[in-house]
Amino acid sequence: MDDSCLPLTYFAPIDLIARALIAENWMFEVNENYQKQSYRSRQYIYGANGKLLLNIPIKHQKSEVRKKQLMKEVKIENDFPWQDLHWKSLEVAYRSSPYFEFYEDDLQPLYEKKYTYLIDFNWACWQILIDFMQLEIVPQKTTSFHLSYSAEINDLRGLAQAKRKHETENLRYAQVFEEKLGFIPNLSILDLLFSEGPNTSAILRELE
Repeated sequence: MDDSCLPLTYFAPIDLIARALIAENWMFEVNENYQKQSYRSRQYIYGANGKLLLNIPIKHQKSEVRKKQLMKEVKIENDFPWQDLHWKSLEVAYRSSPYFEFYEDDLQPLYEKKYTYLIDFNWACWQILIDFMQLEIVPQKTTSFHLSYSAEINDLRGLAQAKRKHETENLRYAQVFEEKLGFIPNLSILDLLFSEGPNTSAILRELE
């Protein structure tokens, strides 16, 4: 399969990346309606007390004009210092991991630059991710919305739902707090990157 249609998420859970690697071309959905409580505005990492939610605050529409928002119209609420909080959480969680310092200098600026729109921040996340994983992929954005795609396209948009069952139960790797709290599956791809570094892509391809 050559093409995947992906949700434009805040980084991504591991199983989404594993499924996306089946295809050579990545097309990100930006014309869908924004969906709350999804990986579009959140990621889960392994904190000192277990699974930790990092959530991007979204600007709410005024009640008199409230309607479904397109993903590309959603604005970030930057009055709340969420970027500082997220970066500090990543530092505390992963400073002792094997590869945090390896990626730190390239990752930290993402949490210093202010973004108005969610899609712009998420797009920057994926550009960084593609670089970290050493993928020869030039990502594209959708130009219109399609409710469904033909079987020739690997439609992964449904994997953005945070409450769905994950599909990487066989994946095991060393996690920072695993000895204390046990293994937590399908966290943010950052959890795997900070543990396995440049081997991340090869590890996920073995799951195909």
